[in-house]
Amino acid sequence: MRPPRLRAAAASSRLPRLGLCTTAASASATTSSAALSSPAPPLQRAAEPLSAHFVRTPAARGPGVADDLASSLRALLASSPTHPRAFPLLRSAALAKRLPPEALVDAVLSAADAGSPAATALLSSLLACLSRAARDFSAAAAAYARMVARGVVPDAKSRTDLLVVTARGASAADALALFDEMRGKGYHADVMMYDAVMRACFKGGMHGDAVRLFDEMARAGVKPDERVYSLTIAASCKLRDADRAVQVLGEMREAGFRPWDLTYSSVVDVLVKAGRMEEALQVKDQMLLVAGKKMDVVLATTLMHGYCLLGEVGKALDLFDEAVRDGVALTNVTYGVLIKGCDAEGMTDKAYELCHQMIEQGLLSSTHGFNLVIKGLLRDKRWEDAIGLLEVVADTGVPDVFTYNCLIHWLCQRHKLREALNLWDKMKEAGVKPSIVTYHSLLLGYCEKGCMDEALKLYSEMPGKGFTPNEVTYTTLMKGYIKKNAFDKAYSLLDEMHQNGVSCNDFTYNILINGLCMADRVCEVDEMLKRFISEGFVPSTMTYNSIINGFVKAGMMGSAFAMYQQMCEKGITPNIITYTSFIDGYCRTGCCDLAVKLLNDMRHKGIRPDIAAYNAFINGFCKQGNMSHALQFFVLLLKDGLKPDVTVYNCFITGYKDLKMMEEASKFYYSMIKEEIVADTATYTTLIDGFSKAGNIAFALDLYSEMLAMGNFPDDKTFTALTHGLCRNGDIDGAKKLLDEMRRLDVRPNIFIYNMLINACIRNGKLQEAFQLHDEMLNSGLVPDDTTDDLLVSLKPVEASRADSGNPILNSAS
Repeated sequence: MRPPRLRAAAASSRLPRLGLCTTAASASATTSSAALSSPAPPLQRAAEPLSAHFVRTPAARGPGVADDLASSLRALLASSPTHPRAFPLLRSAALAKRLPPEALVDAVLSAADAGSPAATALLSSLLACLSRAARDFSAAAAAYARMVARGVVPDAKSRTDLLVVTARGASAADALALFDEMRGKGYHADVMMYDAVMRACFKGGMHGDAVRLFDEMARAGVKPDERVYSLTIAASCKLRDADRAVQVLGEMREAGFRPWDLTYSSVVDVLVKAGRMEEALQVKDQMLLVAGKKMDVVLATTLMHGYCLLGEVGKALDLFDEAVRDGVALTNVTYGVLIKGCDAEGMTDKAYELCHQMIEQGLLSSTHGFNLVIKGLLRDKRWEDAIGLLEVVADTGVPDVFTYNCLIHWLCQRHKLREALNLWDKMKEAGVKPSIVTYHSLLLGYCEKGCMDEALKLYSEMPGKGFTPNEVTYTTLMKGYIKKNAFDKAYSLLDEMHQNGVSCNDFTYNILINGLCMADRVCEVDEMLKRFISEGFVPSTMTYNSIINGFVKAGMMGSAFAMYQQMCEKGITPNIITYTSFIDGYCRTGCCDLAVKLLNDMRHKGIRPDIAAYNAFINGFCKQGNMSHALQFFVLLLKDGLKPDVTVYNCFITGYKDLKMMEEASKFYYSMIKEEIVADTATYTTLIDGFSKAGNIAFALDLYSEMLAMGNFPDDKTFTALTHGLCRNGDIDGAKKLLDEMRRLDVRPNIFIYNMLINACIRNGKLQEAFQLHDEMLNSGLVPDDTTDDLLVSLKPVEASRADSGNPILNSAS
C-alpha cells in the first residue's frame, strides 16, 4: 500500500515537491478504508490544512509545483467533482505559492474538462479570488484571458469581480472595453455586471457611457435594479440632461422602486441649474410626499440656489425663513448661496445680516463669500461696517490677503490713509502676508495725501520684504510727485527705473507727458517727446490728447491746434477725447461758436458726441452764467439718448450757486436724486457753500450730515465752506469744532480755514485764541501766508467789500 511511503514523504521536509501528492493519496486511502480489516494508524499531519504545505515553503514557480498541483486536483476531483478541498488547494497555490495565473488555469483544466461544471465552478472561484485578493488586476486579467483561450466562460459573479478590479487597477475605460468584449462574445451579463461597470464609468467621469449602458440593458432584456436607476439618474444630472433625469426618475417609480433622497435632490439640482424651478418644486413635493418628512438642508439649499440663479432672491429668503422655522440645521453652504445671491442683486444689508447670523451660529463663511460681503459694503461706502466685520473674524483664518487688499486699496483711494495703515498693522498681527498689491495701495494712499517722504520710505522697504518694484510702483510715485507739483522728482524716477532694469511702458511715458502739461510746463513737452521717441516710445492718441489738453488748459489754442496737425500727419486718428478737449478750450476762451462748429464737424465725420463733450459745453455756458444755453445742450444730450451723470448736474448746481439762485440749484439736486444719480463730494460741497453764503447755515449743516450718511467723504473744501458759513453767522465755537471733526476724519485743514478762524477771533476780541490758532497752524505744517501775517500784525479783522465777494476769507467777515 502507498500510505506508509506517503507518510514518510510527508514527514520529510527535504522533499517539498511530494507535499502536493500527500493530500491526493490521503483522499484515495479514505475511499478504500472500508476494505481494510483494521483502521490504519492516523497520519501525523492529517489535522493540518493543505495551505500549510505551501506556507512553509518559499514561493516557487517551477513546473514541478504546477505538476504537483495538477496531480492533487485530479485526485480530489476524481473522488468528487465538488470536493470541498479542491478550491482551498487552488487558492493556496495562487496566494501562498503565487503560481502564475496561466499555470493555475492549466492545472485545473488538466484535472477537469474545459466544458465541465467542475472546471467552470473552480475557475470562476479562482477568478473571483484573484480579483478580490490581488494587489493589482494583472493576475486576474491573465487568468481570465487563459480561461477564455481554453474555452471556459467564468460565471457572471466572477466576471463582475474582474470588471471591478479592472476599473480600480487600470481605468473605467478598460473595464468598459472588457465588458463590451464579454458581451461581444455572447457571454451573459446580469444586472450586477451592468451596475459594476456603470459605477466605474460614473466614478471615472464617463457619464455618457453610463447612460448608454442603461439604454442597452433594455435591449439585452436585463431589468435595472434600484442601484442602476439611481446611477443613471446621477449620470444624467452630471450631463445636465434634466429631461432624461426626470424620465428615468419616473421609470424608477413605475418599476416600484422608491428613489433615495439623494436621487431626488440630484434631479432637483439639475432642474434648478436649468432654470426650471416649477418642475424642481414638483419633484421636491414628490420626494416629501413619498418620504413623509420635511425638507433637509441639501434640498433647501438647492432650491435657494435655484431662486438666486433666477434673480428671485426674495423667494430664496422666504424659503430660508421656512427652513429656519422647521428647525433645519443650515450650513455655511446655505448661507454662502444666499450671500452670493444677495450680492448679485445689490442687497448689501441682507448679505451683511446673513454673515452676522453665520458668525453668531458658530459657522465660518468661505473666504470668497466673506469677500463678497466686504466688497458689497465698500460699494455702498460702508467702510466702517466692513472693517468691523473683518475684526470679528480676523483670528479665524477666513480673511485672506485679498480681503485686506480690497479694504486698504479702497481706503487709500478715498484719502483714508490713517484707517488703511491701521488695517496694515492688523494684517501683520493676523499673520496674513502682504502682497505687492498691498504695498502699491499704501503707496497710492501716501501719494494721494501728499506724504511723499513716507511713500519713499515704504518704497525702500519693498526689496527687503521680497518685492521688486515694477512699473506700477514707479508710476504711482511719479503721479504722487506730479500731484505735488514736483515734476522734476517724478522725472528723475525715470532714470532710476532704467538703472533697476524696469522697462518703461507707454503708460509711464504718457504719465510724465501729462504731468508736464499739468505743471504748466507744456512748452517743454516737445523736447521731452523727442527724447521719449528716441528711447523707442511710439506716441499714441492718448499721448497727443494729453499734450493738446495741456495746451488747452494753458489757453494756448494755437499750439494745441499745431499739435493736432502733427498728430494727423503721423497718421494717428483723433478720437472723441481730442475733439472734447478743443470744445472745452473754445468754451473756456469764450469762443463757443467755434465749439459749436467743431461739434457739427464731428457729426459729419460720424463721431457721436459723448457725455464729456456735452459737459464741456454745459460747463462753459454755466461758468459764463448763460444758463439758458446750458439748458439747451442739456436737452440735446437727452435727445441723443445719453444719460447725464453727476458731473453734468454739478455744472448746473455750481452755475446757479454762482448766480445766487439756490432754489434752482436745489431743483437740479433733487432731480438727480430722483434719477438715482448718486451725489458726490463736489455736489454737497457746492450746495453747502451756496447755502452758507445765502445765510442758511442750518440747512448747510443738514446737508453735511446727509453727506456723511450717504458715505461721501468731506474734503478741505467742504470744511472751508462750513467754516465760512459759521464764521459769517457768528458761531466761532462751532467753526472751531470743525477742526476736531477734520482730525476725526483725517482731513488736513488748509490755510483759508485757519485765516477765517483767526479773523473771526480778532473780530470778537479773542486775541489769545487767535495766536493759539496760529501756533496750531504751524504745528500742522502749514506755512502762514500774507493774510495771516497782516491779521496778526495789525490785530484788526479784515472787512469784506463787494470787490472781495469771491474771497472766502474776506467773505467770512461780512
